[in-house]
Amino acid sequence: MFTGIIQGEGRIARLDAKGSEMRLHVSPAFAIPNIVDGESIAVNGVCLSVETHSGSNFSLYASAETMRRTTLGELREGSAVNLERALALGDRLGGHIVAGHVDCVATVESAKPCGDSIAVAMRYPEAFSGEVVEKGSIALDGISLTVNECQPGRFSVNIIPDTQLRTTMRHWKPGVHVNMETDVIGKYVKHLLGAYTGKAAGNPFGGDASEASRITRAYLLENGFL
Repeated sequence: MFTGIIQGEGRIARLDAKGSEMRLHVSPAFAIPNIVDGESIAVNGVCLSVETHSGSNFSLYASAETMRRTTLGELREGSAVNLERALALGDRLGGHIVAGHVDCVATVESAKPCGDSIAVAMRYPEAFSGEVVEKGSIALDGISLTVNECQPGRFSVNIIPDTQLRTTMRHWKPGVHVNMETDVIGKYVKHLLGAYTGKAAGNPFGGDASEASRITRAYLLENGFL
């Protein structure tokens, strides 16, 4: 489990590809003390397990499923990546609950100055629109952000100066692909509501209009929600 508060950047020192799988060798640009083989580290928002380490340098393995779901296949030797170690009990939860399980790949549509910030518009698969809400949380390349506004398949975020300095976001431009993880709480709410509304497309709850109408005050009272 992570928070989306990036601890620093790293560089891809080497990539060992084997079929549809990949082994990543990462060199952090900051000290990571007491690394333990097997611990979880998020690389651009993707939760991976440390296989071996030497000092602060470490290697991780990405399966075919991980490669298919994420942008890790676009990395090259020398690529900059966002790094975050797993949350420890007692740590501050400064961002939001991030699992490190990427849902889809989003694409930067525009990145424009907005005062000292950068306003970034993103495009993503509409199938995940029910999990993206205005002023809700979202993780992009592992960075915890707040959704400014959203509509099916699109949303915008604001990148403050400190985030620009600490993460790879300062390199974003139209067409760049990023890993996207929706709010885990929203996922479970959507899944639970799906049992009552069905799963067809057509409304924010995942069902069609007739199914959505089943959620009435009487229905909520009958099922103990009110």
